Amino acid sequence: MAMNFAIEVAGEANPLSLQTLYHILTAASSSDPQQIKAGAQQLRNWETQSGYYSSLQSIFTDASMPIDVRHLCIIQLKNGIDKYWRKRAPNAIRQDEKDLIRSRSVESGTNEPDHRLALQNALMIAKIVRYEYPQEWPDAVSSIVSNLRKAFQSDGNPLKLTRALLILLEVIKELSTARIQRTRTNLQAASVEVLQVLGKIYVDRVQTWMTFFHQGGDDEGGAISSVEQSLLALRVLRRLLIAGWDFPNRSTEVREFWNLLSNHFRDMLSMAVNDPSSLHENVRRLIEKHLRQIAKLHVNLAKAHPSGFALLPSSVQLLSAYWNLVLQFGETYGSQSSTASDPNNGRSEDDHEITMMEYLSLKALLLLRACVKMVFNPAQTFKYQQAEDKEEKAQSREMIKENILTEHFAEAAMQALVTRFFVFTQRDLRDWEEEPEEWQRREEGEDDTWEFSIRPCAEKLFLEFMLNFKQQLVQPLLSVFGTVANPQNRDVLQKDSIYGAIGLAASVLEDKLDFNSFLRSTLSQEVQIDQPGCGILRRRIAIILGQWLPVKDGLDRALVYQIFQHLLDKGNPSNDLVVRITAGRQLKNVIIPFDFRFEQFEPYATTVLHRLVALIEEVELSEIKLALLNTLLVLIQSVEEKIVPFADQIISVLAPLWEQAGSEFLLKQSILGILSSLISAVRGESRKYHALFIPLIDSSVDVTSETYLYMVEDALDLWVNVLQQTPSNAVSDVVSLVPRLFPMLEVGSDTLRKALEIAEMYVYMAPVQMLASTGPMLSPLTSLLKGSKREVTGLVLSIVELLMQSALELGGSENFTSFTSQLLDANLIQTVLSGLRGAHEAHQTTGPHRAKTWLDVLVETDYLCILARLALASPNLFIDAVKAATPNEQFETTVSWLLSEWFRHLDNIGHPEKKKLNCLAVTALLQTGQPWILEHLQELMTVWTEVVVELYDNDGRQDDCLVYWDAEAMKGANETAEVEGQRKLMFADPVHRVDLKPFIREHLQYAIASSGGSNEAFQEQWVVNVDKDVLEGFSKLGIF
Repeated sequence: MAMNFAIEVAGEANPLSLQTLYHILTAASSSDPQQIKAGAQQLRNWETQSGYYSSLQSIFTDASMPIDVRHLCIIQLKNGIDKYWRKRAPNAIRQDEKDLIRSRSVESGTNEPDHRLALQNALMIAKIVRYEYPQEWPDAVSSIVSNLRKAFQSDGNPLKLTRALLILLEVIKELSTARIQRTRTNLQAASVEVLQVLGKIYVDRVQTWMTFFHQGGDDEGGAISSVEQSLLALRVLRRLLIAGWDFPNRSTEVREFWNLLSNHFRDMLSMAVNDPSSLHENVRRLIEKHLRQIAKLHVNLAKAHPSGFALLPSSVQLLSAYWNLVLQFGETYGSQSSTASDPNNGRSEDDHEITMMEYLSLKALLLLRACVKMVFNPAQTFKYQQAEDKEEKAQSREMIKENILTEHFAEAAMQALVTRFFVFTQRDLRDWEEEPEEWQRREEGEDDTWEFSIRPCAEKLFLEFMLNFKQQLVQPLLSVFGTVANPQNRDVLQKDSIYGAIGLAASVLEDKLDFNSFLRSTLSQEVQIDQPGCGILRRRIAIILGQWLPVKDGLDRALVYQIFQHLLDKGNPSNDLVVRITAGRQLKNVIIPFDFRFEQFEPYATTVLHRLVALIEEVELSEIKLALLNTLLVLIQSVEEKIVPFADQIISVLAPLWEQAGSEFLLKQSILGILSSLISAVRGESRKYHALFIPLIDSSVDVTSETYLYMVEDALDLWVNVLQQTPSNAVSDVVSLVPRLFPMLEVGSDTLRKALEIAEMYVYMAPVQMLASTGPMLSPLTSLLKGSKREVTGLVLSIVELLMQSALELGGSENFTSFTSQLLDANLIQTVLSGLRGAHEAHQTTGPHRAKTWLDVLVETDYLCILARLALASPNLFIDAVKAATPNEQFETTVSWLLSEWFRHLDNIGHPEKKKLNCLAVTALLQTGQPWILEHLQELMTVWTEVVVELYDNDGRQDDCLVYWDAEAMKGANETAEVEGQRKLMFADPVHRVDLKPFIREHLQYAIASSGGSNEAFQEQWVVNVDKDVLEGFSKLGIF
């Protein structure tokens, strides 16, 4: 069927058929980019067409097709199941097509000779089982097991059994990792059947190859095949035993298989470790893989089902056997020399490949740690526990505690861990010399990498023993420490291991060890020793100081700083790169404690900082740079403004480092964080760095940039700090960033709040420029009023209100009128009135079925403040704006419900300044002399009385307490542009400039004049409608 087929027509023009599909697949799997692109597009077009996926399977199951075409088929099919197999998925695969795919999948996978294709088919089957078992495919597991049983009984083709095991492996993997409890429950329902069949296959195949290797025979190929099949079966069993039972110890089948597996573990260990020379290399590796799987099972079971593990047969003996392996391996583990010159001590020469003994010893340590956790820190669960469950937990803890974790064992284990596994190996020492940065990165790994290396794992286990056997282990540890800790002892490796233990146990030993004396008499001298391998001790001294200073008060900090100054000295030959990196990283722990005082650090600050910055320049690995930059950040935050003399030096390093970072976003984030803290520390001195900061911010907050998602959060923090420290004469430097704000307002991401805060700062700092930019800003701000959180809505309305104040202050009534038109063009006033209308209508209903408004009390206050600014600036402009915003409603109707809601809400405003603003606004409307406001004279008098009493009766005041008379008196000595803008806008605000009583009196005069000019006429027409108690209360104010 192979032919030169060129796709020239559009994808949609190709009808789906097996022949066409084959040609498209051929093109998509070719080496011609044009054909690949066109073919891939056509395949995407067919994804939602009925029959597409069953056709893919038809071509896949045809063994005569090219391998590449079949591989593309199964990949497309597997990916399609992810997207379209669920019933509720858009364009879901039809049920009849699903049935066809399902019916052919297991058999085609069992007969597939190509491993790559068989694996993809198995993954596909596993996904189908995940979606359909047991509802739509109730016999999924039993049919797969039946297929496995049939393949096992058919000895003519061993490949069928291998493929059947592969399918079962992927299915068990998929079901066992499901988060939905129902899926795991369904797996557990079939676990016994699977274990019986799979266990039988495993036992048979192990017996076959063990018999061949012990007694010999002619069928070597069959023996090798049996080893591979038993390994595959074991991989399935390992997962099944973990996920298939909640209480594996209660299952007879599991207990029987556990016993069998323990015997196999012993026999295989003897073959692969004790007598490896009798086996071919490939066979030995396959047997070792069996041992690895069994060891994984032991550890995983102890973690997932700690009580079940302890109560399984011979678990205590198993733990003892593991510990003997640890002791045996420990005899040859560590280096005998402090320099990288010894042989490899039995370690594999392959790059970091560990031997079987090391692997099993590592698993033994993990297993012991799981047991310690089980006994002393059992995992808490919200799952209901039966009495039997509780009894088993108590029984298992007691069994492990009495038979394994005894006081004698704890002391022996502590000694063995410290003296045998805290010691560096020759591999460690060679890597130290050959790849210092990479070695240091591995040593300081802060994730779960400790589970894959002996020494870090031993350290974790040691700490567990120290925390849980304090009374028993402290004195033995201190006794050993006392014999080692003196400058005359030059055994570097021994000291490193003992000092390492003392450092790890710092929280346990803080009141048992006089660390200050040790620091002065021993560490201060040992850090100066120059001998082969002394770098090991210097590194350890830096670590132990970093471990003790955070937990121990009263240490000689000046001496500690002097030691770190010495360790960071590149000119000292003994301070190699590992020593200096370690010192640079640990310096953070020395500076972080709350009792840090710069006065103690000051004599060493210049030298330490210089050497730290030089070290950052010297290292190459990004992870190391990040760690050292983190130390620099802590240093800046700790010394605060005292960092000013060093700012130029720090900047000189960070600028080129940014360029070198390229796409290393974590590194760039760290640099932005340091710059942000540096600006906060140097304050007004930061202007001279604007030429560096502004381009960094500009490139990091560009929403079209690839770096935006990674950099925006840290860049916004830097931006805020730059603005907060910018003086008035440097505003022009930062105005260039304003256009970057507007796209961020439209994105609406998690950084929206910070972007709005920056916009608010700019209104204070550069009101002219912000008013000139209202076109691209007001529309996204209006959009944010709909459905946003209270904090976002409050910030948006605050920005609009500040812009209104700025427009009036800078340009007078003409500029304010123009800005009001822009608010109308952006539908902002319409949105405000619409929200208030909804609130008014909701407040007219009562009872359990009353309508609800999305405006809460605080948001409604902010809405009314926008209208208040408008009415206070110009009542006539307010009328025009309301009319323009509600063209389909009579103004009298609009103003009626609006004033009704306004006066209703005034009682709910708790903020004094906002309450006065709204009081001034409704009072200013009297200037119109219109009946629609005079009808609310009673509400006006009520508001006047309440607000005047609040503002004037404070401590017997005779004037408005919110009026600030002397603007210059509040001027700061070193005002930033933001603070100056805030002060100027505040003193221009009528809330702080207008005395309320005279304002009310003046506007009452307007109202009287509009009623004919006489008090009598005003009284008869309007005052007569006011409640006498309200009128009496207002009269007492002496306003009128």
